[in-house]
Amino acid sequence: MPGLIGLLLLGLVGSFFSGFKIDREYQRGVIFRLGRFHKVKGPGLYWTIPIADEKVRVDVRTKTVDIKPQETVTADSVTIKVNAVLYYRILDADRAINRVESYEKAVYEIAMTTLRNVVGQNILDDILQNRDMVNDRVQDIVDEVTEPWGIVVERVEIKDVEIPTVMQRAMAKEAEAVREKRARLIKAAAEQEAAAALASAAQSITANPSALELRRLQMLTEIGAENNTTTLLMMPSDFMSLAKSATTFFDQKTGVAQQAGTTTAGTTTPEAQPTALETAQLEPEMTGLAALSDLGEVLLGPGRGDRVQIGAASAEVAITEPETGADTGEMAIGPQEFFAAEEADAEEEWIV
Repeated sequence: MPGLIGLLLLGLVGSFFSGFKIDREYQRGVIFRLGRFHKVKGPGLYWTIPIADEKVRVDVRTKTVDIKPQETVTADSVTIKVNAVLYYRILDADRAINRVESYEKAVYEIAMTTLRNVVGQNILDDILQNRDMVNDRVQDIVDEVTEPWGIVVERVEIKDVEIPTVMQRAMAKEAEAVREKRARLIKAAAEQEAAAALASAAQSITANPSALELRRLQMLTEIGAENNTTTLLMMPSDFMSLAKSATTFFDQKTGVAQQAGTTTAGTTTPEAQPTALETAQLEPEMTGLAALSDLGEVLLGPGRGDRVQIGAASAEVAITEPETGADTGEMAIGPQEFFAAEEADAEEEWIV
C-alpha cells in the first residue's frame, strides 16, 4: 500500500512538471482546454494543465511563399508566364488556427489566383514597365482576404515575366527603331548647331581675312602632329582675292557689252538708194534680230515699202514696188534658211 501511494505521488509530480512549456521568441502557443480555445501563451516558460490542456505552436516570423510560374493572358491578348514571391506573417495566432484550416496553403492559393487575375487585367507594357503597380494591387487584394485570418501581407514582388519568342523579336525591333530615331534627331540637332557655328565663323573670317591664315596654320599643325608622309602644296590666299577681283572685272565688262548691244538692237543701216532689190544678210549682231519679239518688223530700205515679218520659227517676206504697190514676190522661210524673191529686173538672194 505505501508503494502504491508512492507511485501515485511520483505520477502526480511527473504530470505537474510535464505541464511546463517553453516557447521561443518567435513562437506562440495556442492553448485549447478540454477542446475549447483558452488563450495564447508564450514566448518563454509557462504551465499548462496536463491532460486537460492541448497546445498548438505557431511561428509568427515572416514567411516566404514562392508562387510558381502562372500562364495567363494579358489584356492585349498576349500569353505570358509570371511568377512572384509573397511575404506574410501572423499577427493573431488565435485566428490563424481557428479561422482557417491551413493558413499556409490558403495564403498560397489566394496569392496565385490574385496574381493571375491582376495580370490579366493589364496590358503587357504596363506589366513590364509598371511592375510596382501590379505588385501593390496584388498585395492589397491578398491582404484584404487574409486579414480575417489574422495574417498580414507585407510585400509582393513579381520575379520574372516570360514572353514568347515572337513577341520578344517584335519588341526588339520596336526598341531599335525608337533608338535609331533618337540618334537621328540628336545627329540632326548637332549638324544644325555645327552649321550655325560655321556660318558665324565664316562671317568672322570674312571680316578679318588674317583669321583664315591662322586657321590654315592650325590645320597644318594638326596634320603634322602624326608621323605620316602627307605632302602639302601651299598656295597663298592672295590668289583667291586676285581671282575674285578678275571675276568681278570680267562681269563688269560683260555687262557693259550686253547693254551696248541692247541699245543698238532693232536698227539697221540700209545701203544707198537702190534701183532694184539688193542682196542683204540679216545677222543678229548687226540687225538686232535677237532682241526682237516673237513677231517684229525690219524695214529694208527707207521709202520702198519692202518689209520682213519675223516669227519665232518662220518668217514671211512680202516685196512690193513703192510706185505701183503690186506684189512682186512672197515666200515663207524658217530660221537660217535661204529664200529668193524675183523682180522684173533682177534676182536677189536673202540670207536669214
